[in-house]
Amino acid sequence: MKRDALQIAESLVAKLWEAFLIRVPYAKAYNDLVTKNGGQVVLDHLGFRTLNTHIGEQPAGILGIRHIVECLGYRLVEKHVLPKKGLKAAYFETESAGVPKFFVSQLDVAQLPEWVQNLLPDVVADTPYLLSDSGIELLGKLKADGVLNEEAAEILEEELVNYFSRAWGPPSRQTVLHVNDVSHYAAWVLLFGNSPSHFAASVNNQGIAEWPDIESTCRALKANGILMKDGIEGEKGSVLQQAATFAAKEDVIVKVGEENEEMKWAYAYLELIQRGFVNEDGQKKLFGGFVDIQERHLYHLTRTLEN
Repeated sequence: MKRDALQIAESLVAKLWEAFLIRVPYAKAYNDLVTKNGGQVVLDHLGFRTLNTHIGEQPAGILGIRHIVECLGYRLVEKHVLPKKGLKAAYFETESAGVPKFFVSQLDVAQLPEWVQNLLPDVVADTPYLLSDSGIELLGKLKADGVLNEEAAEILEEELVNYFSRAWGPPSRQTVLHVNDVSHYAAWVLLFGNSPSHFAASVNNQGIAEWPDIESTCRALKANGILMKDGIEGEKGSVLQQAATFAAKEDVIVKVGEENEEMKWAYAYLELIQRGFVNEDGQKKLFGGFVDIQERHLYHLTRTLEN
């Protein structure tokens, strides 16, 4: 039995989501609550953060994710520029509307102070490429042929799950704190690498009559003890509305001198997304893109008073 690129992409996203549910309790609570109320969790997209700088054997910036997902049947749809944040972003989707999009951003490290730029190589310059030779071969075969046999697909999926993690060793606590004073985004990447920064669940496809929109969904989640950020990005009735839970914190391993120690840091959040309709070629369709100013605001969701 063979599996095509889209089937492998769906399976990979499902495995990343399973891991995310363990790491982000608010996501697990939402998943359980929707299921309990007879709805379904439909993922709209997952997000990643990257640094546009030399990262050892891994391609820099957006390309570090792009070169993987393009082998899984994704194509680049749209680019975004957030100049006030020094960020660029792009999103990728497949021909199948049922497969979640990948939204990938990168920080232009050259815009950071020189002393920050000098700290980063100590952490990422010697980064290994997390796919093995066999994994690289399988990824190339999938891109060329569009299919793999069942055993090869499972091997590749496990390698890709491992790829979406932190590829380099623990950064020093001092480096993280110093970088965070200038760029919370950069500090986050040093700690979490290629891990998903968020998943977004579609309110449009939730299927719960009592929660027909993002406002009623947020009220229901709050009533059930899920901590939500105040406010909803986007006006009611607009092409895009977004809300989010608080970011879950993790104990992350960092270096203090020659020793490993744990430091608590805000990792990731669950986003809720409601898409409005647009007219394309005379047809009414759900808006499939993203809105720059709303994305800019969402990057603050992993910043807390402690970090």
